[in-house]
Amino acid sequence: MSLQLHGPVIMILGPSLLPHFQLWPRPLLRRLLSDLWTNGCVASCRRLSTDGHTPQPVIGQDSVEVLGRSYPRDDFTNVTPKTLSRVGRDLHNQMHHPLWLIKERIKAHFYSSYIGRWGNPLFSVHDNLSPVVSVEQNFDSLLIPPDHPSRKRGDNYYLNRTTMLRAHTSAHQRELVRSGLDAFLLAGDVYRRDEIDSSHYPVFHQMEGVRLFSNHELFSQVCSGDLLSLFERGGRRTPEKQETHSLEAVKLLEFNLKQTLTRLVAQLFGEDVEIRWVNCYFPFTHPSFEMEVRFQGDWMEVLGCGVMEQEILNSAGAGNKLGWAFGLGLERLAMILFSIPDIRLFWSQDERFLKQFRVQDIHQPIVFQPLSKYPPLSNDISFWLPDHGFTENDFYELVRSIGGDLVEKVTLVDEFTHPKTGRRSHCYRIIYRHMERTLTQQEVRFVHGQIEGAAESELGVQGRY
Repeated sequence: MSLQLHGPVIMILGPSLLPHFQLWPRPLLRRLLSDLWTNGCVASCRRLSTDGHTPQPVIGQDSVEVLGRSYPRDDFTNVTPKTLSRVGRDLHNQMHHPLWLIKERIKAHFYSSYIGRWGNPLFSVHDNLSPVVSVEQNFDSLLIPPDHPSRKRGDNYYLNRTTMLRAHTSAHQRELVRSGLDAFLLAGDVYRRDEIDSSHYPVFHQMEGVRLFSNHELFSQVCSGDLLSLFERGGRRTPEKQETHSLEAVKLLEFNLKQTLTRLVAQLFGEDVEIRWVNCYFPFTHPSFEMEVRFQGDWMEVLGCGVMEQEILNSAGAGNKLGWAFGLGLERLAMILFSIPDIRLFWSQDERFLKQFRVQDIHQPIVFQPLSKYPPLSNDISFWLPDHGFTENDFYELVRSIGGDLVEKVTLVDEFTHPKTGRRSHCYRIIYRHMERTLTQQEVRFVHGQIEGAAESELGVQGRY
């Protein structure tokens, strides 16, 4: 038997819709994590049509079907119907959606500012690549070590041990460079298991850019540039550069990167925006930086960037070039620029929300006018933890799977260790708020009861309620 999904699984409340909950004959997560299978599949296919005819995801006992392809399940499978229902929505490609507006503003800036030798845009744009990628693409191709915490099953959505929903758009960097591209922008939906609050959601959207330089391209405007080289022999890795790069090449590349991003942010935020750079670490760039902008009196991080690790370029067949890369979150920029207070709103189909972004000029200033603020309802859940195997992200995912977008925030409000037995308990406060109407306590109590029951049967906790 398989479970056919049609849109979000549980954004449903009200007496007439409650029978939908009884469609699940046994607990959701147990079925998702059972039925061992072996997999040898990888998926790097281009996404199918997004014109409304995309095949709906199907979770079966032995396989998961996404975007028209089937992937065998195994002991690593942890993707949920709630998350799969978002695959193919492509908010960043829906005309006049706020995420589309941010993407188009960035595209327009790069198209107008960087022109190739024949008068065409220097940067190509790729915004329709499938979010189903191999684990090798998502991690190994970016030099992320096997024991790196970002690989944890509790932080990602795995279809099986070798296939997953991408955790970042950088999963496609190597394949695009290998195809011969020297300058490109890439946008898409990415998936991560995370906490629940107004700024975190298991699906969000990234946009990144990559630019590569040959020896001539980087040094052509420099006096005696023909005497300079991208690489040096016998070098060593320092905080300023990689072992194979010459210092002058890295400094020139870093200047170009920061100048490019400063111009982009000035276009988005205004010419008088204050910017500062912070040194940081990413496995796939060195040196690496984060850009912060001063917005309404506070410094806010808006993007990460750096000089691409040469090993990545070597593996992609571009070992004779140097490159930089940057990545940013479209939701974060949209929330700042449009004053959108809650990340769940991006998934709203309420006309009062969507019509505010239907503008003739993509650069027209927009300040979101909040919908009526419906009152929140909160319920606590307290339970004893099992001896091992419990993670907070598993609990958050269970809450999302049952409560859907009705859940505004989940907060750990109390921890207790029994002085005699050593048993530990957690108490979480779950805040419910519908984005489009007032909830009743009866509706919330029903959903909360479903969460309590599922927490005991799926996570092995013992309720204290």
